Amino acid sequence: MADVLPYKPRAGEIPTNPGVYRFRDADGRVLYVGKAKNLRQRLSNYFAPLRTLHERTRRMVTTASSVEWTVVSTDVDSLQLEYMWIKEFDPPFNVRYKDDKSYPFMAVTLGDEAPRVIVTRNRKIPGARYFGPYPKVWAVHETIDLMVKAFPIRTCSDSSYKRAMQTGRPCFPGQIGKCGGPCSMTVTIEEHRAMVDDFVAFMAGGDERFTRELTTRMLAASAAMDYEAAAKYRDKLSAIEAVLGKSALVLATDEDADLFGIAEDELAAAVQHFVIRGGRVRGVRAMTIEKEIDISSADLVDQVLQRAYGDAQDVPRRILVPSLPDDAAELEVWLRERRGKKVEIAVAQRGQRADLMRTATLNAQQALIRYKTRRTSDYVARTQALTDLQDALGMTEAPLRIECFDISHLGGTNVVASMVVFEDGLPRKDQYRSFNIPETTDDTDSMYQVLRRRLAYLDRPEEAEEAAAVAAVAGETGDGLEDVVVEVKRKPRFAYPPQLLLVDGGQPQVEAAARALRDAGHTEIAVCGIAKRLEEIWLPGEDFPVILPRTSESLYLLQRLRDEAHRFAITHQRKRRRNDISSVLSEVPGLGASRIKVLLKHFGSVTALRAAAPGEIEEVQGIGPVLAQNIHTHLSTR
Repeated sequence: MADVLPYKPRAGEIPTNPGVYRFRDADGRVLYVGKAKNLRQRLSNYFAPLRTLHERTRRMVTTASSVEWTVVSTDVDSLQLEYMWIKEFDPPFNVRYKDDKSYPFMAVTLGDEAPRVIVTRNRKIPGARYFGPYPKVWAVHETIDLMVKAFPIRTCSDSSYKRAMQTGRPCFPGQIGKCGGPCSMTVTIEEHRAMVDDFVAFMAGGDERFTRELTTRMLAASAAMDYEAAAKYRDKLSAIEAVLGKSALVLATDEDADLFGIAEDELAAAVQHFVIRGGRVRGVRAMTIEKEIDISSADLVDQVLQRAYGDAQDVPRRILVPSLPDDAAELEVWLRERRGKKVEIAVAQRGQRADLMRTATLNAQQALIRYKTRRTSDYVARTQALTDLQDALGMTEAPLRIECFDISHLGGTNVVASMVVFEDGLPRKDQYRSFNIPETTDDTDSMYQVLRRRLAYLDRPEEAEEAAAVAAVAGETGDGLEDVVVEVKRKPRFAYPPQLLLVDGGQPQVEAAARALRDAGHTEIAVCGIAKRLEEIWLPGEDFPVILPRTSESLYLLQRLRDEAHRFAITHQRKRRRNDISSVLSEVPGLGASRIKVLLKHFGSVTALRAAAPGEIEEVQGIGPVLAQNIHTHLSTR
């Protein structure tokens, strides 16, 4: 694969203005839409050498065949245009949202002559005012049942209302005292509208003036010995207090805000949206996001807010997020246009807001775990994935044990490999392994070396047992093979043969793996590779890849294996780099482990430490002028 994309714009061709860009494939389909304050600066990131790009970004830019951009006058215009194009084109590489469920809302039909309160999932009722969302339908009904005791507004259907208007006989809720009776003129339309306004005002902010007024009226009626009226006020007061008790007070009573807790990993993110009105949590909405391209946490917050408020009718005055997006000021202007008033986007850093953010984030973390395991914890889905793989790869049996290998290096140095294991479609992290490989620039040779070393243990189980025993003591086998969790068993885990070897790569990597299997005499093990460009599945000796359906459980399983192997390899590589610099620094006389840790924490990176002058190193606590000079001299000569 060429390291430079053929459609890369010429130097100076991309403007430095704000705007929106679109990547298209050969058929003209829009693959990705993004915005930028400086188009040239942003797009240059996509046209960096391919080996430096994140694997998901690399897959997008290599799938695309052209890029185009539209210059706009302001950053707010770029935000609006990006949102409009994402809605219009539904690009496959933009983040994909999935609501956990279709949430029920409480709606008050203010557009009707005599408004009623209903439970609905339809967000497009003309003139309706919505409250929620609620996690369960019964929670909405329970709230309505309590509320109509204090504010007896209409709950009957339109047909019941029309029939009562024609006959003059109250509908059933009116007969049992759960409706004021506008249909039978027990109360006038104007009086009923006033009750609806009070209902909406209370639900919008939990206005405690109702509690004070009812308490005053109850005491006055009791003093006047009008005990029947006092009992009615008491029941209404109890209903209001019950509603308030259902939603705990989390912020100040005048606080209207939306709070977003986000948990993410390389593949997905989960969002918990807390709707806070009058200081109380009035609704909670959850969504999961599939990342089809590398995206920062700040950009993810940006996309979440666009999604949440693009068509929203209820925008609060304050939005609390875990991190500010780069265009927070433009987002505030965009939201102000929708609300008609000032909107503030802020980070919850301390006090009650920070406590609530921690709660939302914890919920998001649990939701992410559920999402990641939902597809694999379902026995039927796992069985279907393995069966589909068996059919697609032409295997004689389902691959109950799959081992995936990935190579990671920095320009040919610090070459490491990872092996992750899935059994019955579930990860076996206690059997993950890491390999150290002699320096090489050839990924295929590295893959061959790793597989030969792994396959050797199938023929020499006694060495695997001995290596496992050594690893249990020293943390590393004599073959440069590191264990995550090691237990010595009668039959070592390395002695179990996989039914399928999966490698991260295309035809070259697959052919190298097939050669390793032939040379090791284990041609009974199937092998395939998953290429990052279009998620094709390559088999040895084949000119064309196997294409699995994009939404299939089998492709999802292979993607999880590939991405887990990549994550594990990167983790091991970083650990090695930290150990390497620690080893170099430990050679400096007078520099122990605690001072090395302080040095690396102070400078943040090895590059910064190497570039530091002796005077800057001396500023670190516990480092004197002589030691600082020794550190500087030692690093400059290495």
